[in-house]
Amino acid sequence: MLAVVISGWVSGWMTACTPEEVDIPERAPEPVASAVPIRTASVAERFPHSERAFTQGLLVHQGRILESVGQNGQSALRQVDLATGKELRRIPLGTEYFAEGLAVADGKVFQLTWLNQRCFIYDARTLNRIDSVPYLGEGWGLATDGSVLYMSNGTNMITVRNPADFQVVRTISVTRNGSAQTNLNELEWVEGRLWANVWTTDNIVSINPSTGVVEEVIDLSAVYPVADRTPTADVLNGIAYDSTSGAIYVTGKNWPELYRIEIR
Repeated sequence: MLAVVISGWVSGWMTACTPEEVDIPERAPEPVASAVPIRTASVAERFPHSERAFTQGLLVHQGRILESVGQNGQSALRQVDLATGKELRRIPLGTEYFAEGLAVADGKVFQLTWLNQRCFIYDARTLNRIDSVPYLGEGWGLATDGSVLYMSNGTNMITVRNPADFQVVRTISVTRNGSAQTNLNELEWVEGRLWANVWTTDNIVSINPSTGVVEEVIDLSAVYPVADRTPTADVLNGIAYDSTSGAIYVTGKNWPELYRIEIR
């Protein structure tokens, strides 16, 4: 009897309510990440660069180029005259080390190694090696905002470190259009944003360090076109920002030139 009553009540309610009158809540649409704008770069100036320099880290320091070059048996810290490309000083690493990213903070130069889990530290004024510190995992790119160090390892994760003791402060998960942006390589701090070479591509991504969101992509394919590259030239890698002049320099592994670029 109860079943009959309930059935009749439901049937009557459905008969009394037209489809337009039944209030069925709509599911909210899934948020769609807006596409990251893509900018392009052109060459403003060209400078000589050693085709034997497997560039892993690049920066401007005291008016000169500091460069970390990789490959076992060839890894070193180089000081280079920008205008001529002449190597002014070279501090080699042991043959067991593969040098990677480079940054200057707190009066010291920090140089990562790829698989050796060792960061070498130099006096920024004399370039004399003064210390080394261990870390876990791979070392790829390194940059600083003047306060902390930002370190990449080829994934989408950036590790923020204290230059005083190289301890981890926090991590940043980098995303582009809502997905993980992997292959983050050489890093540079440019006007409040963290720039990163994306390994095996001609792209640089500009990352908001607070959110990890890629806000812009800079396409450098026209700077040194693949069709023009020498047989020994490897991928784009190396970003140096001169905060005094605002100049931005880029190069690549074993590239014959270093370029001052303009972004459009």
